[in-house]
Amino acid sequence: MAIKDNIKPTRSELIELKKKIKLSQSGHKLLKMKRDGLILELFAILEKAKDIRTEVEKQFALASLKLAIAKSVEGLIVVKSTAFALKDTPKLELQSKNVMGVVVPKIQATRVHQKLSEHGYGIIGTSSRIDEAVDSYEILVEKIILAAEIETTMKKLLEDIEKTKRRVNALEFKVIPELNEAKDFIILRLEEMERENTFRLKRIKG
Repeated sequence: MAIKDNIKPTRSELIELKKKIKLSQSGHKLLKMKRDGLILELFAILEKAKDIRTEVEKQFALASLKLAIAKSVEGLIVVKSTAFALKDTPKLELQSKNVMGVVVPKIQATRVHQKLSEHGYGIIGTSSRIDEAVDSYEILVEKIILAAEIETTMKKLLEDIEKTKRRVNALEFKVIPELNEAKDFIILRLEEMERENTFRLKRIKG
């Protein structure tokens, strides 16, 4: 914030500028705390994201194997007819929660992984191979839903961390230094003006 030499600042302007500096420093401190808190939250989420991704990959491999076994034992037509017999669909409800001021999604899922008797097809006419395949895929869907929630949360946190970092840097390296520079200049000009007035008064008295 540059102030020209011909400008004559006042004490009230200096007081207002000091208030701005104090407010900016306070905002800078709070934003740094928020940034650090968000980074800690992100690290915790990263661990969960790694774990759930590993679980999804393992469950996908298991579900694929179970399906391949069911197809080879029961035949493709039986597997497809069983799939068409599944009428009940999972119910998803998208909610939200607040993490350090960042709104992130929370997915409530019901009727995803169900009991054998709730699958919707006649268990008498099917084998355990099909039941195992259905069970494995239901568990896989549950894990995918959880992974979607965790990875979306991670993305939201990353976006807000970057935004907060930019604001912290703007205050630290631009706004506060410019305000301090302006304050120093005003103090210097006020001192010069005071000396000039003192010198003028002495000349008048002389």
